[in-house]
Amino acid sequence: MLDLPGYPDAELLYLSRAHVIECLDGVDPVAVTAEALRLHTLGDTILPDEAYLPWQTKAGHSARSLGMPGAIRTDDGLVLGMKVINASLGNPANGLARSQGLLMMLDAETAYPWAVMESAYISALRTAAVTAVAAQRLGPDPIGRLAVLGCGTLAQVHLRLLPSVLEKLAEISVFDLDPARSAGLADALRADPDTGHLTVTSAGTARECVEGADLVLAVTVTTEGYIAYDWLKPGALIAHVSLDDVLPEVVTRADLVFVDDWGLVSHDDRRLLGRMWRAGTLRDADGAYRPGATPDPDAARVHGSLGDVIAGRHPGRSAPTDIVLSNPFGMSILDVALGAVVAETARERGLGLRIPR
Repeated sequence: MLDLPGYPDAELLYLSRAHVIECLDGVDPVAVTAEALRLHTLGDTILPDEAYLPWQTKAGHSARSLGMPGAIRTDDGLVLGMKVINASLGNPANGLARSQGLLMMLDAETAYPWAVMESAYISALRTAAVTAVAAQRLGPDPIGRLAVLGCGTLAQVHLRLLPSVLEKLAEISVFDLDPARSAGLADALRADPDTGHLTVTSAGTARECVEGADLVLAVTVTTEGYIAYDWLKPGALIAHVSLDDVLPEVVTRADLVFVDDWGLVSHDDRRLLGRMWRAGTLRDADGAYRPGATPDPDAARVHGSLGDVIAGRHPGRSAPTDIVLSNPFGMSILDVALGAVVAETARERGLGLRIPR
């Protein structure tokens, strides 16, 4: 609850990417994200459906805007926010990041926005933090080899975070459809003091990248599956961040499948798990099929959420050889959790631009 006289009528706090990064310095994003996931499982969040606006640019590229509200219940009251994150697949060729957007923090009493901040950095960081939580809770021990499919911004953010979390990591393999991009990322990792001690390779094919990996990270823009089940090492964890990289057989044959929020996944009709749910080839955590779907007796099953594992409601993997699929759709409450830290830190330090209303 804000306690500044006249606030929030007087002004709006704007925070640039530089301010966001400064405010997150010293913050453990993995811990913040894990706690938000736990609270979500316990019912202490509000997570409405996201709004999705697609279009085609003049150059013929697919573009979209996502509106993602969310709230977290705390001892001090509701923490509310609204993220708008936009993307165009034509941006990288023009030297631009694929995604950009804004996160608004809202006052629980007046409903006014009181802080607005650049959200692409937070969005990428919370995505990497979910992967880190999955690796800690669902990954094999040890995670010695990491495979990264896609070498854009999300890959780079993951590779700044994961080496500090995966203490036994020894090897990173990267792959991108653009060989120059994967070679450039590999060179950057070798030159970075945090990863220079690791063996880093730029794979010639996706299969070469994946085979033998303990943790497979998919951060591409594909809408067609290509990762086959027989590529996967027994015991591997697949962090299916980009949501369409694995073939349906991976979902069907995986020993365990976890999501971040079943409602978001089941309501979606564009991504792999949502399509399988509609087709009757995927069941929910209770073993039920989608009403009206034609049941497939060999249908895959979602076993629970990552929050269920954190909260102790699901034990996670039961054997070292379990192949586990983590399929996080992306929840606004994770942005809100990190955004709240940023906004309060900025207010305490007097950072940002205060804009009259």
